[in-house]
Amino acid sequence: MESHEFDEEEFFGAIERSGARALLIGRRALIAIGLPLVTFDYDYWVHIDDIERFNAALEALEHYPSVPPEEARKRGRYSIENGEHIDVMVARSKGTGDAALTFDEAWASREKVVFTERVSIAVPRAEDLVRTKRWASRNKDLADIQMIEAVLLQKKRGGAL
Repeated sequence: MESHEFDEEEFFGAIERSGARALLIGRRALIAIGLPLVTFDYDYWVHIDDIERFNAALEALEHYPSVPPEEARKRGRYSIENGEHIDVMVARSKGTGDAALTFDEAWASREKVVFTERVSIAVPRAEDLVRTKRWASRNKDLADIQMIEAVLLQKKRGGAL
């Protein structure tokens, strides 16, 4: 499998047009909402019933899943690769306590971030991004949570991002 130049507009546009309920999470979502971060992969949370749509959209761009949809459903996650690394979570819900979140809740309150004039990206609202970051609670996730909470506080006080 030969890698080709990666076009983010084409990538995000294919996902948007697929009709798959797919939320960009992780640091790429934070970058999409304007936080000054760097990451080298993509993390998506996809509705468990939309794996095939999501995969078909990316297969058209020569990005292929590591396992078939049924195996992904059993595992709760899989990856897609071809030059870029895309981690895909397919659980109906994740986390416990104040980090608990269902996909349906996150999807219902999602935000659309304009990527280009033709393409938007679905991301969880900021409060739900905090929850997703609490799932792993690595040092970088805790730092990301602090940044998100600072933005939320600034917005609450009437400031811009």
